Amino acid sequence: MLGGAGVAALASTLGVSAASTASRSGGIESVRVYRNAIPRWRGFNLMPFFSGLSTNPDYNGQSVPENDLMWIRDWGFDYVRLPIDYWILVDSDWRVSKRMRIEDVRKSDEAGYSRLDAVIEACVSKGLHLNLNMHRCPGYCINGWEMEPYNLFKDGQAEDDFVYHWELLARRYKGIDASRLSFNLLNEAPNPGDKMSPEDYRRVMMRAAAAIRAISPDRMIIVDGLEIGKAVVPGLMHEPFAQAVHAYEPHELSHYKAPWTPVFMDIPEPSWPTVRLDGSLFDRKRLELYFAPWGELVRQGVGVHCGETGCYLNTPHRVFLSWFEDVLDILTGYDIGWALWNFRGDFGILDSKRKDVQYVDWYGHQLDQRLLDLLKSH
Repeated sequence: MLGGAGVAALASTLGVSAASTASRSGGIESVRVYRNAIPRWRGFNLMPFFSGLSTNPDYNGQSVPENDLMWIRDWGFDYVRLPIDYWILVDSDWRVSKRMRIEDVRKSDEAGYSRLDAVIEACVSKGLHLNLNMHRCPGYCINGWEMEPYNLFKDGQAEDDFVYHWELLARRYKGIDASRLSFNLLNEAPNPGDKMSPEDYRRVMMRAAAAIRAISPDRMIIVDGLEIGKAVVPGLMHEPFAQAVHAYEPHELSHYKAPWTPVFMDIPEPSWPTVRLDGSLFDRKRLELYFAPWGELVRQGVGVHCGETGCYLNTPHRVFLSWFEDVLDILTGYDIGWALWNFRGDFGILDSKRKDVQYVDWYGHQLDQRLLDLLKSH
């Protein structure tokens, strides 16, 4: 747990405000006062390294337009989360074979690293905090785990390779100040079960963190919650980590007709509050209960950030904004920052292709002004 002197030291290093906040919901948490151990960063996920196999030109260009970063900064945001697919940093034939061989995992692709260097440098030069997230890592990915040649949590070689890649990143970016760069070790840990236990997760995260801190002792390290970012990680509460929640609940609303979640393709159009597939009502009170354990982490001195949030383009815009205002209000009450998934594209404020939005022309892009205004207000 980051408490007492640990919180003070981290706050001093990162320049976190000492101002406390209280929930404005008038609900069950309204009497409490919170101060996060880490800054309340607000920003966006950017996608150039999200997937090496993506056919989306916004994802596989492996660069970020300078204008995007200037707009993020000038609109008052200060944070970029960069999900990366480690395959992009590996020199092998995976682009042709569509698979990764264990013997290739440590073959570094300098061209891939150079492109990553450029994006990190561009973010830092604009005064943005860059959070480097391993979206696909050796032995695990929430999207297509079966594509990995082994299991990060059960195979020793996968664990060794995971640590190896984080050591490379820590060494390469050692010179970047901790106030400008943090590491998010793994995206959306799976549900505990046969393929991974909470003890496995703790072991792997602790080992990677130790390797990173042997190189960069002050580097902030963030671990995603269990159960795909929904659940606090009790086994890491008393270790020097921040934890990340992902805010997509209820999925019936945020992932309505998202093609990678077929269970939500043929369901009634959601409202807010909405009815879940099991017939239960999900409303503001349920949302408060979802975030309450994360607020409790903040109260105990553990840094918390919301690494992903938003709604897919098929969710009715009015429903999305109504739900999202509640999400942002609750997070603000807990002094928890957030990163919208994403900046451009299906969840974003630019070029989201929603059919029920009156877009504003923004230098040739379609800007969701109402969403931008809501984000700026929190």
